[in-house]
Amino acid sequence: MSPRLRLRVFAVAGPALFAAMAWGFLGLPDFGHFSGVYGHLLNKVSVPERATTDVVTAVNFDFRGFDTLGEESILFAAVIGVASLLRTLRSERIVSPDDDVPGRRVPATSLLVRVTGLLLVGPTVLIGIYIVLHGHQTPGGGFQGGVILATGLLLTYLTADYLTMRRVGPTWLIEAAEGAGAVGFALVAFGGLVFAGSFFGNFLRIGTPGQLVSAGTIPLSNLAVGLAVTGGFAFMLTEFLQQTLVKRRRHVR
Repeated sequence: MSPRLRLRVFAVAGPALFAAMAWGFLGLPDFGHFSGVYGHLLNKVSVPERATTDVVTAVNFDFRGFDTLGEESILFAAVIGVASLLRTLRSERIVSPDDDVPGRRVPATSLLVRVTGLLLVGPTVLIGIYIVLHGHQTPGGGFQGGVILATGLLLTYLTADYLTMRRVGPTWLIEAAEGAGAVGFALVAFGGLVFAGSFFGNFLRIGTPGQLVSAGTIPLSNLAVGLAVTGGFAFMLTEFLQQTLVKRRRHVR
């Protein structure tokens, strides 16, 4: 698709999308006048029935866990799409970052950036783990914590270089995390179907609200989604950065 054709498509689809969004926003209730019965009901039953003090997490991984599984599948499909589009072709080869490639100049990283990034890697990873593990108690969870954990890998790249980032997060480990998280989340869902009689049904002891080991299967879902999101974002990050090292071979007749 040529750039001109893309602009023409956007000229038609853009105003239509804007009109649909404006129509949707105009239909929203006024601020402070929420009338959703479903939301009030969840506020009442989440703590006594699910032992979780974060209603949003209870909705994501229990009350409407099937929808969340679909959202996780979208991320998994996006990772597969990136891998397919950015795969190394026969006419390309991966060069070393130290190789002299015409038209590519890697700027030197300042000492301040290196020191600051190095100091932030550890706290970033710890915060990500904390948010994943406490997603059923406080705002957060697997999605948010997974993005923060993937940011730790990005800080490694900004602090050092591409090769150091690949040593810290090798491709096989990132792919394993993405696959294990996606499969683990699906297993939690089917486990509820087998042991509790309903998809995403809670088949573990819910425990006491406010404690780390509580909320039944919700922490397991948080862990699985955290792994999948960390692996997915880290994989796409490495694929995009790898494109800077791709050099097309010249065809020799």
